[in-house]
Amino acid sequence: MEAGVHFGHGTKKWNPRMAPYISAKRKGIHITNLAKTARFLSEACDLVFDAASRGKSFLIIGTKNKAANSVASAAIRARCHDLRAEERMGKFNHLSKRDAAMLKRKLSTLQTYLGGIKYMTGPPDIVIIVDQQEEYTALRECAILGIPTISLIDTNSDPDLADISIPANDDAIASIRLILNKLVSAIFRGQ
Repeated sequence: MEAGVHFGHGTKKWNPRMAPYISAKRKGIHITNLAKTARFLSEACDLVFDAASRGKSFLIIGTKNKAANSVASAAIRARCHDLRAEERMGKFNHLSKRDAAMLKRKLSTLQTYLGGIKYMTGPPDIVIIVDQQEEYTALRECAILGIPTISLIDTNSDPDLADISIPANDDAIASIRLILNKLVSAIFRGQ
């Protein structure tokens, strides 16, 4: 409760399919049922524990600025490896200052947005999505590819889109950190 996991969106911005997961309304804000949050979080932890014990790979997706420090997930293009190697070998020295600066800026941008999955060799076995509303495209792609998804959903989300939906506040940094820490610790225990 201290992490603010129970706070939802305003009563005007909600998805009616979330009604079973909402316990009350207070001051124009929906309050999430923490018993159901704990149940689905436990179910998700069991799933990732079993998957980790079988050597499966995971991908955590979260592109919101609030979740950026808590979420380490992204992809790196093969071109970024080439740029990094050329920078180390001194090939940037042969370029003009302008071209070298542009390549360094591009390398930095790629590292920021795509650095998390540079060692992935194939699609992940399980995807953990921090905010269903923000990552809707990724959620649909996972559904098409048949990749199981665990999604952190707020009161404005659809609980039927993900395989396991954890009803919790996806806007508070402390809430995101708490849920991700539980899932990551289950992964480490399973390995």
